[in-house]
Amino acid sequence: MKYPTQLILDSAGEGIYGLDTEGRTTFINPAAQKMTGYSAEEMIGACQHKMVHHSKPDGTPYSNLDCPIYAAFKEGKVYKVSNEVFWRKDGTSFPVDYTSTPMLKNGKCVGAVVVFNDISQRKQDEEEIQKLKQQLELENAYLSQEVLEAKAYGEIIGRSPALGAILSQIELVAPTEANVLITGESGTGKELVAREIHNRSSRKQRTLIKVNCASIPKELYESEFFGHIKGAFTGAIKDRAGRFEMAEGGTLFLDEIGEIPLDLQSKLLRVLQEGTYEKVGDDKTRQADVRIIAATNRNLKEDAQAGRFRQDLFYRLNVFPIEAPSLRERMEDIPSLTAHFLTTASQKLNVPSPKITQANLNDLQAYDWPGNIRELQNVLERAAILSKGGKLLLNLPTQTPEKKIKTTVARNEDNVFTDEEMKLREKENLLRALQQCGGRVTGENGAAEVLKMKPTTLYSRIKKFRATPGGNEA
Repeated sequence: MKYPTQLILDSAGEGIYGLDTEGRTTFINPAAQKMTGYSAEEMIGACQHKMVHHSKPDGTPYSNLDCPIYAAFKEGKVYKVSNEVFWRKDGTSFPVDYTSTPMLKNGKCVGAVVVFNDISQRKQDEEEIQKLKQQLELENAYLSQEVLEAKAYGEIIGRSPALGAILSQIELVAPTEANVLITGESGTGKELVAREIHNRSSRKQRTLIKVNCASIPKELYESEFFGHIKGAFTGAIKDRAGRFEMAEGGTLFLDEIGEIPLDLQSKLLRVLQEGTYEKVGDDKTRQADVRIIAATNRNLKEDAQAGRFRQDLFYRLNVFPIEAPSLRERMEDIPSLTAHFLTTASQKLNVPSPKITQANLNDLQAYDWPGNIRELQNVLERAAILSKGGKLLLNLPTQTPEKKIKTTVARNEDNVFTDEEMKLREKENLLRALQQCGGRVTGENGAAEVLKMKPTTLYSRIKKFRATPGGNEA
């Protein structure tokens, strides 16, 4: 009949053995025999140190004078040790952590009890986590490189099909002298399109002059566009050059062209038709060698049909129309735009650049972006301040339920994923959890807790994803 203490030793999963003060083994449980390969008959009475703890991980001798196991009964203190190795009977080693506790009898130390674990699997999983972290770092480095490559077309960032169509149009129209009308929602980057047209034209050595037509008081339109001479009206204390004169030989970008009052559009039409104008208060006719690029977020064709905009002016401006796509049409560009705006914001605001996670990108790509690229830039500038160089903390405006449902349906209603695609999605989710938890698997705020998964299950998944579907090391 076995006593309860012996039953506990036999059933324990940890290796357990005892030593006397000479370092001789006094007892050993089945788990310790299995892990070391030594039987109880071989171990009991023999020097434990010479059998399983004689060398360090690199193979150099480990003196019993420095051994924490011996120190427990020599000093009467408990020693907890990690990242050492024990040696098997077959000459191989395995990583362990162990606790050596002094045994006392009548107040006198008579030896020590050693409880140890084979942490080979844990070490392997830790190495795998390190590989995954390195992979994430490489992905971040790739994201930065992607921004550099995406900026190959001037200041326009991205490589989505929708943007590619715009770049092709720019290449076609830029070398010509044709007037261009850029349409699209507010915040889509119409001014950037205008700049790239100018920069790729024969006028690139001259100036691109911008006029925001919505910001000019009605009574100052003529003076703003064409200039005035001294004394032309009250307050005209000196001659003033207009935007056409300033843009001579270059390009004039008329932003929000649809806001020009109807009764003043005829004066602009004359310049486009005849290439001449007069300053306010002057009867001298001047030549205008200026290319016109206009932009609007309004439907000028409908405005012209409704009488709110001159049809003849619309046709003069609309020689080569370009429609700037909304951000919703170029979601593929969000990673590049995000990295660029965060880098720019961090430099401008003098704050550390935060770390972008795949979860951040998923949130950004799921949002509807009614304010387009301008809204994205504002959101990221605010996030750069809040994040303080840590993980990117987004504070996206709340979408209406209708928009959330629409976004979800648009992204998922027709998608059927293959088995390999599902595995990739599972791996990406695991990577995000590990990154958010700093590579920590167990404990409070560990990846296992975040994923609501047993640590052993998570370690198993990590091991499973060591190889990509193609068979290459991750």
